[in-house]
Formats: sequence, structure tokens, C-alpha cells
Amino acid sequence: MTLTLTYSNPSLKGTIQVPGDKSISHRAIMFGSVAKGTTTVEGFLLGDDCLSTISCFRKLGVEINLDGDKVTIVSGGEAQWQEPSEVLDTGNSGTTTRLMLGLLAGTGFHSVMAGDASIAKRPMKRIINPLRLMGADIRGRQDGQFTPLAVQGTRLQAIDYTLPVASAQVKSAILLAALKAEGTTVIKEPVPTRDHTEIMLEHFGASIKRHDGTIELQGGQQLAAAHVSVPGDISSAAFMIGAALITKGSEVKLANVGCNPTRTGILDVVKAMGADVGIDLREETGEMPADLVIRSSSLTATEIGGSLIPRLIDEIPLIALVATQAKGQTVIKDAEELRVKETDRIAAVVAELSKMGADITATEDGMIINGPTPLRGADMMTYGDHRLGMMAAVAALIADGPVTIDDPDCISVSFPNFVEEMNSLI
Repeated sequence: MTLTLTYSNPSLKGTIQVPGDKSISHRAIMFGSVAKGTTTVEGFLLGDDCLSTISCFRKLGVEINLDGDKVTIVSGGEAQWQEPSEVLDTGNSGTTTRLMLGLLAGTGFHSVMAGDASIAKRPMKRIINPLRLMGADIRGRQDGQFTPLAVQGTRLQAIDYTLPVASAQVKSAILLAALKAEGTTVIKEPVPTRDHTEIMLEHFGASIKRHDGTIELQGGQQLAAAHVSVPGDISSAAFMIGAALITKGSEVKLANVGCNPTRTGILDVVKAMGADVGIDLREETGEMPADLVIRSSSLTATEIGGSLIPRLIDEIPLIALVATQAKGQTVIKDAEELRVKETDRIAAVVAELSKMGADITATEDGMIINGPTPLRGADMMTYGDHRLGMMAAVAALIADGPVTIDDPDCISVSFPNFVEEMNSLI
């Protein structure tokens, strides 16, 4: 069912709480299932991806109870997991698929994972290669490049591994496997990526060493149950940030947004563009939540690339939209990872914003946007990608005609009721 949005010179004012952080919600379920005891989670994201993670662990015999955004996980630890009698369906979730490979590789049983049509196209070899170096027995289409993937749990050995690409998912899968491996696993990270896994390992009682881009984890550690408070997801908040910046007369407060330094590239970029952003930061379980106040601003173009990209990779569709309203030429580079997301986000963002009249050109590793340009109404495709759906909804705020979104339901992957929340600020 399509959704058509039409606005007439709106401004956004008020306070909202964005949904819980997707990355942290996934990991809270995973670590709570690995740990012995009863883990409680508050602020859990009730999005499709995170619910897929819960479904998979229930099939492994873990007791998981949901009460709104509160979750209780009762587990006897990884040793008590059961061989699943059916396929572990990861839905549209790359995080579930990739991180669970690390966990399943060291079990004593056989399991099969598969997701939706989008997951079937996403590359898995970057995860499987280092896991195979640890002794993992993983098989799938094109020698494990694509799902479905069959995992025969086996004994694992520690490795010393330098990440060939900046990927928190690769790093996390190795760390999760390292918990069951014999010896000390060493990971070298040329470019820092989001460190939710490392923070949560410490939170659940693991001893982990981090220094100068190197991570060391001794195998054989047993995690203990813990309480996890999930802050709001900055990748979801980014779309509200962008909406407030480009909609005249707006002032929006976003409460309790996770501002882990490995994730705040979006704030660095918009401040470099001249955005009026207030940040009230506090530290809590290592994730540094903050209240953000965003006011509509006159923006100038900037260049985005290098080590900044892993800190904002999921926010680039929104940044591209914001850049259409900035004075000058914005260049996004070193973002080739976007071509293997839920869709080829470089091609999709350029195609959809071009429909609206944006002056935007794709490059091999990013895009070039000239602004400011007025945007017109258009029929927008999401390609089943939640970030593209939210980008289209925000663009509708400043379009001079109706914007129709072909698959608004895909937004529920990370931000259920996004459009309703945005409209509540008008």
C-alpha cells in the first residue's frame, strides 16, 4: 500500500523520543542469550530486524519475554542452547545474519540461516573468511558468499586478524566466535568502527583489551547476565535532525539519543555545514546518551569521506537530502560500502532525489550534490530499504507537490510510526 504526503510550508516543533538503538538492541538479545542468568533490557527497539533476532534465539531454546519495549531473557548460557529444528529466519536483518554466524560457529550442533530476498543478495564472504580461519564449518551459495548458510558447529581456534574493510559486523562476528575459541583472538582495525560489541562484552563481564586500533579477547570466558538500558538510535534520530534543519522555523528536541563517538558522524557533518545543534551529553553504560536540540539552519556544502564514513554510513541517504538544500557542492566519497547495503544505496539515492529535481550525480564510491535546489513532488521508490523510505518522507516536507512512497511499511524495520511521529511535530 502506498503513502502520499503533502505539506504546505510546515515547521516542526516539540519533543520526541526516537526508538531504541537497533545495533544495541540486537546485541542485548545476543549477549543476554549467551550469558547465564536473567538479563533485562529496557528501551528495546520493536522493529522488524530486532524481532527477527528474538525469533532466532527462541528457536535455539532461549526463553525471551517481551513487555512493550522491556525484554527479559532467561538463559542457561550458550552450552544450554538446542539444535534448531527449523531454519533460523533472519528476515531483512544483516546484523542478525552476520553476527549469529560468529555465535553459531562454535556450537556443537548444525543450523541453517536464511533471510528475505534482500539478505540473499548481501555478501557474507567477508564474515565467513575469518571464521573459517578459526576453524568454522560454514557452507552456502557460491562457497558461502550468499544465504542460505549452513553452519556445523565445531571447535574454534583464536586468530590474529587485520580487518580488510572497515566493518563493525565483521569485527563483531569474530569477537563473538572468539568467546568460544581456544587462545586469545587479536583483531586489528585500520579505521575505527562502531564499538557497541566491545562495550557490551565489558558490560556482561568479559575481559577485553583495546589499544591503538587493536582488540584482544581471551576465549573461554563465561558472560554473566546484566541489565541493559538502550538509548535512542542516532541513525533514526538523523532523519528527524535532517527534517528540522531543512524545514523553516523548526526547533525539535530529541530526548535520550545514543551519542557513542563511533556513531556521531552525522552530528559532525551537519555542524560542519553550519547547523544549529545543541547537545546535552551524559555517560551511561558506555554509550553516552544525550538530549539534542535541532533548529532550522542556513547550510553550506562540505566534503565527507575517509575515517568519517564508518561513523555515518547509515545516515548518508539523509545527508544527501540535506545537501540538496546546502549552498555549494557537497562531495561524499569512500562510501562504496553503500553499494552492498539493503539495496545499492548510491544508485537508489541518486535516482530518487533526481526525480524530485535534485542536482545529484553518482560516483563509484559516493555522490556529488549541488545546492540549494527546490524539490518537487514525485513518486518515490524505497527498494524495500527503510532508510530510503524515511528519506522520501523527510523530502516531502519541502517538496512543492505530493510525494508518494511506494512501500512505507519497510520503514518499520528501524523506526515504526516514523511518519506519525514526524507529523506530530507539525
